[in-house]
Amino acid sequence: MSAGAERDRALAAYDVVEGPPRRELVALVDLAAHVAGVPYAAVNLLSSRQQHQVATTGFEGRTTPCDDSMCRQVVESGRPIMLDDAGRDPRFADNPWTTGEIAEVKYYGSHPLRTPEGVVIGTLCVFDSEAHPVTEEAARGLALLADRVVDVLELDLTSRRLGEANARLSTSNERLANFAGQVSHDLKNPLTAISLSLEALELEVTDDYQVETVARARRGVDRTNDMISTLLEFASQGDPPGDERVDLATEVEAALDDLAGRIDRSQVRVGPLPVVHGDATQLRSVLMNLIDNAAKFTVVGEQPDVEVGSQRVDGRHRVEVRDRGRGIPDDKRERVFAPLARLDKTVEGSGLGLATCRRVVEAHGGTMGVEPREGGGSVFWFALPAVDVD
Repeated sequence: MSAGAERDRALAAYDVVEGPPRRELVALVDLAAHVAGVPYAAVNLLSSRQQHQVATTGFEGRTTPCDDSMCRQVVESGRPIMLDDAGRDPRFADNPWTTGEIAEVKYYGSHPLRTPEGVVIGTLCVFDSEAHPVTEEAARGLALLADRVVDVLELDLTSRRLGEANARLSTSNERLANFAGQVSHDLKNPLTAISLSLEALELEVTDDYQVETVARARRGVDRTNDMISTLLEFASQGDPPGDERVDLATEVEAALDDLAGRIDRSQVRVGPLPVVHGDATQLRSVLMNLIDNAAKFTVVGEQPDVEVGSQRVDGRHRVEVRDRGRGIPDDKRERVFAPLARLDKTVEGSGLGLATCRRVVEAHGGTMGVEPREGGGSVFWFALPAVDVD
């Protein structure tokens, strides 16, 4: 790609050529003129064909052909130019900016504006109609202010991209809510059929073990149905969770009940857990997901070894699910919480579980993370605001 085409692409991204001068850029050219002790300064941006004076002080900016631009020399070389009298320099002796056709520039200082990608898109330029010596202070000040011009352009670009991303996210959330509604409908239909079948089965079985097995299955169906409804509402509305008192010890027992077919109760040691404020169903889903993951990622050939406990840290309840699994590399610890992230594709999963857990925890005013466990394995933790229990 040619240098002119690279500049065109960069200027299109910054979107600064059209429209009124940006206040921050005008402030910078005012300061540049003051530092250099001259009446005129400009931010000159060069496309492949034209020079655009997007911010000026001491005169009104204009758009002129690149062939007439003094700053073209700076842009093409990538090096600053500082001159006592530009009219005596052979590069500018016949330029319309020095001959009087456009202006009568004598003192001239110009510093390149270089993007983070290394593309020189223009200059910060100061000039005067009178010749006078170039000082080291003026050259250093112009260089520093040129960097700030690029910072302003980058900040504005980042802000616009963030706004566009937020708009896309809003649209995505709306689509996700519609998708969640359809999935919820599709899940609840078989759950209803299962529930009816279990209800009929309860009338037939008499053996105590079978009665308890069916009852446990019914409780699991009821909790799953409740979980789908609650999480669907959370995904659709994005509202904060409720403010009920939630005994996490009770919820972890319910989670273990639901996980009875995936991990043996004897393989999970549960310590004291706090009472917090929030939504019981959502927090139960977090505990169930973390315990289920601890079992799924156990080293092949070994039995799950899971501990659930808590401690109070900096006024917060930190709940930990500790395992002796495969562990997570340092550079992957944050990635595991990204939607659809699956670091180990040998283990079944959608890649949405931990992302959902973090969203639930953050909606409760908490934080969530993972760290290595001493002796091997991982510690998945979440911290929630502490509450005083009467």
